[in-house]
Amino acid sequence: MKIGELAERCGLSAHTIRYYEKIGLIPYASRDSSSQRDYDASILIWIEFLGRLKTTGMPIRDMLRYAALRERGVETQAERCAMLEQHRESVRTRARELAACLLVLDNKISGYLDQLQKDNDHDTAPPT
Repeated sequence: MKIGELAERCGLSAHTIRYYEKIGLIPYASRDSSSQRDYDASILIWIEFLGRLKTTGMPIRDMLRYAALRERGVETQAERCAMLEQHRESVRTRARELAACLLVLDNKISGYLDQLQKDNDHDTAPPT
């Protein structure tokens, strides 16, 4: 598939795809007879995985290290697994931090809603 179709299907811009290729995050695409990039559909799975790593906060340097290990083949599986296990722990820690932040937000919102309800009840109560 051409770069435009890949961009459309994966949600990245053609510029970002070329950049990822340039820095080694995705493998260089083969070229067709007119020297245009021609991507195999399997690249979509890799790009989706990279997106997940990015969303979970993996630094680009670690993504590049993972990509380089992946490129070397099966002998790097243990190292890649260890990287993902370490990253998973940082994601879990961040998820716990976010859950605690959500609880604070929920409590704050609840306090505001309670106060608004009290103010509303006071405003609509018949005069005594």
